[in-house]
Amino acid sequence: MLELLMNFLRACWWPSSERYVHAGTDAAGRQDGLLWYKDLGQHITGEFSMAVVQANNLLEDQSQIESGPLSTLESGPYGTFVGIYDGHGGPETSRYINDHLFQHLKRFASENQSISTDVIKKAYQATEEGFHSLVTKQWPSKPQIAAVGSCCLVGVICGGTLYVANLGDSRAVLGRLVKATGEVLAVQLSAEHNACFESVRQELQSLHPDDSQIVVLKHNVWRVKGLIQVSRSIGDVYLKKAEFNREPLLAKFRLREPLKRPILSAEPAISVQALQPHDQFLIFASDGLWEHLSNQEAVNIVQNHPRSGSARRLVKAALQEAAKKREMRYSDLKKIDRGVRRHFHDDITVIVLFLDANLISRASTCKGPTLSLRGGGINLPANSLAPCTTPT
Repeated sequence: MLELLMNFLRACWWPSSERYVHAGTDAAGRQDGLLWYKDLGQHITGEFSMAVVQANNLLEDQSQIESGPLSTLESGPYGTFVGIYDGHGGPETSRYINDHLFQHLKRFASENQSISTDVIKKAYQATEEGFHSLVTKQWPSKPQIAAVGSCCLVGVICGGTLYVANLGDSRAVLGRLVKATGEVLAVQLSAEHNACFESVRQELQSLHPDDSQIVVLKHNVWRVKGLIQVSRSIGDVYLKKAEFNREPLLAKFRLREPLKRPILSAEPAISVQALQPHDQFLIFASDGLWEHLSNQEAVNIVQNHPRSGSARRLVKAALQEAAKKREMRYSDLKKIDRGVRRHFHDDITVIVLFLDANLISRASTCKGPTLSLRGGGINLPANSLAPCTTPT
């Protein structure tokens, strides 16, 4: 209901010349119960498919796709930006990231006149600092916001180069064609920061050698300080700044010993690679998908079916697996309402980007209308994407 109200208010208050509204089409996606989806759309370097299914009382997953200018400069750069923000403890941090991260990236890209790992890191840092400021303002009236955080997975395609930045345990996977066999293999592009991985536990122990309880096995799940699974995030200020790890924060979040230095990090792991003609598509998804599907299973589903509806198909496959694990029918799972649904699966967000090598080669200088779409159908002011015309 809140999201419907937000949609209505945005439609009313955006200037009419800037509204992204296409009556009678699915330009803003479609809703089917707790599932929102956009089966097929066009971004500056190909096509895309997007889907979100809600499990929590309030949707904690947020997401966006932005295609066109990646800075405020008329001369570019141009490309496509994808963000998957998997919140925990509430939706405040993921919503904040959705509102601010891309704008920070555009600002730093304008200052540097390009996209780079440094630009992406600065955008993450500015978003983290902005949310800390918000927590400081709200702390007296809403102290529990200090215990809200979000994973943050970003993909940027610009000038034939793919940047993937990640905090937390969302995941980006590439479908790459092997010409010799005709197979499309899954290539994981993002590093995950979850204490279930031995490498993450070792990293935490090396950073906190004086803390024997930095990672604790609790209910058969490894958790940082026995509280949280991820070791990197935006937000979670209660594990980063001592002034927020005290009353009136709920006792279950307060550490027994004083917080001497940040326990969690907001430093993203970033990979950079040149896209190749045999790179077919990218899957960006929150861990709600990867809990039920392997990388190769997800790639096979996309590869072996029509492009339209790819993201929705992945979500359905994950829900079918979730139902199977609980020995129930998929049709019965779909009848379970938000909140209760969280006992069966997490919020799941999926964006599939199909890659057109011809468009990628000239998209960095493409001057054309922009696409801006958020998971759930909340749109920023933008125009529908038109074919790219290379400037003369």
